[in-house]
Amino acid sequence: MTTGISEGALFDTVLIANRGEIACRIIATCRRLGIRTVAVYSDADRNARHVRLADQAVHIGPSAARESYLRADKLLDAARRTGAQAIHPGYGFLSENAAFAQACADAGVVFIGPKPSSIQAMGDKREAKALMQAAGVPVTPGYHGDNQDPAFLQQQADDIRYPVLIKASAGGGGKGMRLVEKREDFAAALLSCQREAESAFGDARVLIERYIVRPRHVEMQVFGDSHGNVVHLFERDCSVQRRHQKVLEEAPAPELSGAQREAMAQAAVAAARAVDYIGAGTIEFIVGEGGDFHFMEMNTRLQVEHPVTELVTGIDLVEWQLRAAAGQALPLRQDQIHHHGHAIEARLYAEDALKGFLPSTGTLQVMQFPEASAHVRIDTGVERGDAISPWYDPMIAKLIVWDEDRPRALQRLRQTIDAVRVVGVTTNAVFLGRLARQADFSAARLDTGLVAREIDTLLAPLPEADEAAWMLAALGFWAQSQSAKDDATSNPSPSGRGAGVKVASPWTIADGWRLDTHAARFIELSANGQHRRIAVREDHDGLRIGFDGEAASPVSFQWTAPTLTAALDGVRRNVDVLVQGAQVVLYRGEDRFVFEHVDPLHRHAGAEAHAGAVIAPMPGRIVELLAPVGTPITKGTPLLVMEAMKMEHTLQAPHDGVVKAFLAKQGDLVADGAVLVDFVEGDAESAA
Repeated sequence: MTTGISEGALFDTVLIANRGEIACRIIATCRRLGIRTVAVYSDADRNARHVRLADQAVHIGPSAARESYLRADKLLDAARRTGAQAIHPGYGFLSENAAFAQACADAGVVFIGPKPSSIQAMGDKREAKALMQAAGVPVTPGYHGDNQDPAFLQQQADDIRYPVLIKASAGGGGKGMRLVEKREDFAAALLSCQREAESAFGDARVLIERYIVRPRHVEMQVFGDSHGNVVHLFERDCSVQRRHQKVLEEAPAPELSGAQREAMAQAAVAAARAVDYIGAGTIEFIVGEGGDFHFMEMNTRLQVEHPVTELVTGIDLVEWQLRAAAGQALPLRQDQIHHHGHAIEARLYAEDALKGFLPSTGTLQVMQFPEASAHVRIDTGVERGDAISPWYDPMIAKLIVWDEDRPRALQRLRQTIDAVRVVGVTTNAVFLGRLARQADFSAARLDTGLVAREIDTLLAPLPEADEAAWMLAALGFWAQSQSAKDDATSNPSPSGRGAGVKVASPWTIADGWRLDTHAARFIELSANGQHRRIAVREDHDGLRIGFDGEAASPVSFQWTAPTLTAALDGVRRNVDVLVQGAQVVLYRGEDRFVFEHVDPLHRHAGAEAHAGAVIAPMPGRIVELLAPVGTPITKGTPLLVMEAMKMEHTLQAPHDGVVKAFLAKQGDLVADGAVLVDFVEGDAESAA
C-alpha cells in the first residue's frame, strides 16, 4: 500500500485511531484544512459524537479497548478499506506504541507522530534516562536498571532514601505510579504498581526514583520536522495533580524566571534532537524548591493539555502535526514563536469527588457550558443524550480559558466552572471550583502535593441548604412540572406574577385543585438527611410559598428553563434549577445543592434492600480480595480492589464488623450496584 501523495502535500484522508474528545478535536482541524476524516468505533461508541462528526466511520470490534482501539490490525484494515493515507493516533491507546508506528510504515500509511525509533527510545523510562544523561539533560537520581527482583528493588529504594516514587517503565498519565514514604509500605506498593502497569501497558517493569519534596511539574512543548528543525513552544505548568494525574494545567508557568525558562527550553530541544524527533512532543521536568530541574520523561504524542499552548501562542498544534507528518518544514522559526496572555485548563470528569473520586456512569440528560468565545474554549467528545460508559476514560470536557494575565484568566476559569450544568452523571465540578479558589493555587504557590495537602477542604461536604435554597428548589420543581403538562397553555396568572409559566388544565393536576381556586400543592424534598415539606399555592392574587405549617409569603418569579428569577421576602435571586426525574439540582453562584423529590406514594420504595452489604459503586473487574472472612475488622479496612476506567479502586469496610462472605471472585466482571460483600456489623459471633 502506498500513500498516494507527493512529499509535502497535505493528506486527502486521515483515519483517527482514537475516540472521544481528542478524536473530535482532530476532526475540527482536518475539516478546516479540507481533509476528509475516518472515525473508528467500538460497540460502546456506535453512536458517539466523533462517529457522527467524521466523514466516514468503521466499526472495529467489541467495547473492550484491547479488542478494538488497541487492535493495530483492525485499524490498518480500516485505513486500507477507506483509502486513508495517514493515521492520527491522538493520545492514549496506541499513540506511543512503536510497534504500531512501524506497522503503519510497513503498510504504507503515514503515522502522524514521531518515528518508531524515537518512540522506542523514549518509551522506556529507564533507557530514556540514560539517553538524556548522555545528551547533557539533567535527570532525577534513582535506579533505572533491568533487575526487577522485588528484594533488589527494595534495597535500591532504601539506598535512594525515602520518600521514593515507583514508576512503570512503560507508563504515563499517572498510571503505574506509587509514592512510598516509608520502607514498610514498599512491597505492597510495588505489587500494586506492577499489576496496574501490566494491565495498562502490558509491561510490569518499574524504575525507582527519589521523590523531590514539594516539586513542581513543568513541561516544554517541542516540535520537530524531517528537515532537521526543532523548536519549543514554551512551557506549561501541570503541578496541580491528584494521584499523579493532572487536574489543572496552565501556560505560561507562573513564577518561572526568564533564565529558568531559557535553560529548560534548551534542555528540551536538546532532548528532542537526541532522538531525531519529528512532530509534537512534550519534555516533562520536575522542578525543585530551589529552581533546579530534572528530566522525568518525554511524551511522544500530543498532550491532553495542548489547548493552553494553542491559546497563548495562536498555533494549531494538530495542524503542525499534519504538516510535519506530510514532510513539510515547520511553519515558524524559533524567533517567530511568541506567547501572549495566560491560559488555564480544567478537566471535567464524570466522577464523584466527594465519594473518593469514584467514576460515574450514565446518560448525559443535561449538558450545558458557557458559549465559546475568545476567552472560553470547550473541548468535548460528548453531547446531551450521550452515555458515559465504564469502558473508557470518564472525561466529559476540557474547560479552557484565556485572558491577558493570570488573575483575569483565573477569574474566567471560576466563572466557567460555575456555569457548568451536567445532570445524569456526577461530575467533579464542585471540586474544580474549590480548587480554582484555593489560596495557594490563586497565589501561584504550586507544587504536586497541593491537592493532597488540601484534600479535606477540597472534598468537604456540600454546604447545607438554607431556607431560601429549599424554597427556590421547590419553586423550580413546581414551575417545571407546571410547564410540562401536556395540555398546558401559556396564560400568566392575573397578577402577572409567574410570567412565562404554563398554567395547566385542572383536569391534569394530580393534587391541590379546588373549584375556582387552588389548595396548596405540597412538594416534599430531601437533602443530606433532611426533609422539608414546602407548600406552593396559586390563586387569583398570585403565588405564595412557605414551609408546611408556616405562613405562606407572596413570591414573584420568572421561569425560563433552567433559569429561575424569584423575589423572596424582597430579595431577588437568579438561580438555575434542573429537574431530572426525582433529582432537583439548584445552582446558585459557586454553590450547588442536590435535592430528591419525595413522592409520598412511593415513600418507602427506596428502603435499602441490602443493609450491611458492600455494593459495587461502578461496573468493573474484581482484581483482588483483601480481607479475611470471619475475622473482625475495623472501619476503613480494605476489602477488595476493583479495576474500572483503567484505574484501580479499593473498597473499604463501611464500619467495624465482619466479612461474612465475598459474593464475587477475583477476575469477575461486576455491574454497577452488584452486591460484592456480605458484611455484618459486629464481631465474629454475629456473623455465624
